Amino acid sequence: MDFFSNIGAWLEYLTRGLRSWLTDASDPGHKLALMVVAVLMFVVVMGVILLAVDRIKRMPAWAVTAAFLAPTLLFLTFGLLYPGVRTMYASFFNRNGSEFVGLDNYVTAFTQTEFQIVLRNTALWVILVPLLSTLFGLVYAVLVDRTRFERFAKTLMFLPMSISLVGASVIWRFMYEYRALLPDAEGNPTNEQTGLLNQILVWFGGEPQQFLLNAPINNFFLIAVMVWIQSGFAMTILSAAIKAIPDDIVEAARLDGLTGVKMFRYITVPSIRPALVVVLTTIAMATLKVFDIVRTMTGGNFNTSVVANEFYTQSFRAGNAGLGAALATVLFILVIPLVVYNVRQMRLAEEIR
Repeated sequence: MDFFSNIGAWLEYLTRGLRSWLTDASDPGHKLALMVVAVLMFVVVMGVILLAVDRIKRMPAWAVTAAFLAPTLLFLTFGLLYPGVRTMYASFFNRNGSEFVGLDNYVTAFTQTEFQIVLRNTALWVILVPLLSTLFGLVYAVLVDRTRFERFAKTLMFLPMSISLVGASVIWRFMYEYRALLPDAEGNPTNEQTGLLNQILVWFGGEPQQFLLNAPINNFFLIAVMVWIQSGFAMTILSAAIKAIPDDIVEAARLDGLTGVKMFRYITVPSIRPALVVVLTTIAMATLKVFDIVRTMTGGNFNTSVVANEFYTQSFRAGNAGLGAALATVLFILVIPLVVYNVRQMRLAEEIR
């Protein structure tokens, strides 16, 4: 009995030490080791699965399919479905999950003034960002199509896509930077600005503005950042669609006297309609989930918060898990129609081909 007791105590000590090592990662070396262990475990699991499939020659087709799909289904279940269902369930409880409150959190989200502002801001983002990004991308793609500097021009337009949203937010925050009037060495007020936009205003005789503080106009300055980033994506997709228009259609239109704006309206736009729909819905989905720009530039203050930022704030800053879960559920419900419509349009485009 003493032998087995010692073995049990040793296993318990080993388990406790392993759990502590896995959960208490404080220094960078420890975190790097955990990452290496996780990668190795994934490699080992996948290696075992592939080895089993290779060794067993007469394994039924359904078993092979299950062996390959099992890890993906497992990750989807515990990484997406379970958290989603858990979030929806939590939205019907109070701030600490101790009391069932029904639809109270949803009523709060749609009736209180501060959350109505959040919904208004989200609607502005979802309407303006896809429309403006697609418009700028389309016009730019048409203007530079088949020009000598096409590649260079498209590279410039696409460059913002290579920057993270946080990085782009920091860049534009410096662009909007405001500096109050300060006296120079001689005691005279100086208007030298660190923000480019305010410096341009000063050069033209204007007064520097606090672009990110004055509501509701500050929301449009935040939206400009997302438009700047997504226009490159729209330009890339729409440019490929324009180049796919058959030359015989273009030549026939020119023989009929169509040029310039008429060619764009009656030939280019109808021919690339499926691509336009995909671009609009894809950017709309990305815009609904926008978080980084608002969080980095204003923190959601000055009436600039959106749903994605607000459910983070309520859940992890204000400690109201129920309301945060309700806002996350609202965001999920808003994304579903866009996803369904996008999938349907892509299927229709495949059927036409």
